[in-house]
Amino acid sequence: MSDLISRRALLMTGLPLAAAVRDTDVTDFGAVGDGATSNTKALQSAIDACARRGGGTVRMPAGRFLSGTLFLKSGVHLYLDAGAVLLGSTRLDDYPVTPGGFRGYADIYTDKSLLYAENAENIGIGGAGCIDGQGKSFQGPYKVRPYLMRFVSCREMAVSGVTLRNSPMWVQHYLNCQDVHIHGITVNSRVNSNNDGIDIDCCRRVRISDCDISSGDDAIVLKSTADVVCRDVVVSNCVLSSDCSAFKLGTESNGGFENIAFSNSTIYDTRLAAIALEMVDGGHLDGVSVNNIVMNRVGAPIFLRLGNRARPFREGGRVPGVGTFRNVQITNIQAVGAGNRGCAIAGIPGHPIEDVTIENIRVEFEGGGSAEDAKRTVPENPEKYPEYSMFGRLPAYGFYVRHARGIRFRNLRLTTVKPDGRPALVKDDVEDLPEQKD
Repeated sequence: MSDLISRRALLMTGLPLAAAVRDTDVTDFGAVGDGATSNTKALQSAIDACARRGGGTVRMPAGRFLSGTLFLKSGVHLYLDAGAVLLGSTRLDDYPVTPGGFRGYADIYTDKSLLYAENAENIGIGGAGCIDGQGKSFQGPYKVRPYLMRFVSCREMAVSGVTLRNSPMWVQHYLNCQDVHIHGITVNSRVNSNNDGIDIDCCRRVRISDCDISSGDDAIVLKSTADVVCRDVVVSNCVLSSDCSAFKLGTESNGGFENIAFSNSTIYDTRLAAIALEMVDGGHLDGVSVNNIVMNRVGAPIFLRLGNRARPFREGGRVPGVGTFRNVQITNIQAVGAGNRGCAIAGIPGHPIEDVTIENIRVEFEGGGSAEDAKRTVPENPEKYPEYSMFGRLPAYGFYVRHARGIRFRNLRLTTVKPDGRPALVKDDVEDLPEQKD
């Protein structure tokens, strides 16, 4: 490959141009793209050789390259040409146990993955090719279903352009990483359980943009499965669809979340909540902005929950106290085809959700609620797994606010397709909430 072509390819990935002049072709190491030959040794040899000479680009040409776990190294950028497919082996024995050195609640999930890196710097995955985990071949609990990609305690990462599909477990898990850039990828993974599109866990300085994600579990989910804050994360210009929630913080929240921005995106065909902010395992949520989101066919547009599941992130570890939830702005939201349960903003007694602004909101709900629904007693369920449906059909067709302080609603237009016997807004144990007009 010429230097000029390499530079163009690398620009597509967002990776450093310095890597462009040092290409390693996997076929030079014996890799065969016939979809049947095991290439784990050949592909790893290409990665290792590239790393030994100081880094560069490992290029995978068109073909179907079957492989088990591959370990990326510092300075190495894996580039998949158009027509190239990195095909995950269907044999669990081809995925060695790699628990990682960073300990947290994610330890219980899985300790295997197709692509793995730990304590690496300046690494990347890009190109117009595809990584396919053949996830339908793996059945059973967490530990027998590998991640497609997992990166632990890495710095300066770029993932761009590639298509990721059919993961046995989470599609990509970034744990305790810094300076992560995910741009222009396509995720299509609905073949197994727990098919989260992107998991950002205890990370700092993350940018996700221009991605198209269709996932069997949460599309983009931020977690803090240890006592490390997940912070300074920007998500923009994405198209999301999920069998669960589209954009979520939690459920694991031990370290908390700070300085998170989600904007300029669309959400469609999402069974649960489009936007779910959930703090149930301690930690502090402070400084979240959601702006300019359009939704169609979602269970609920917005779900905000401060609970007390109080799950330690290590077995036998300290039980966390109740977390805090404050300083959230959700603005410029348009939604049609929302379900009939309504949107909950719910803390627990003595622990309110604080300082939330909901502004410029247009939502068309399904409706169909009754006057009896408006009178029902809503259970507290402080320890229950947080989900938009956890309280049943709410007493309000729009927003039900309980155990909260400093909530601001401005410029809301809430309508229903079917007649509904519930009011648009119901408040219970709420301080500093002005009266609203429907």
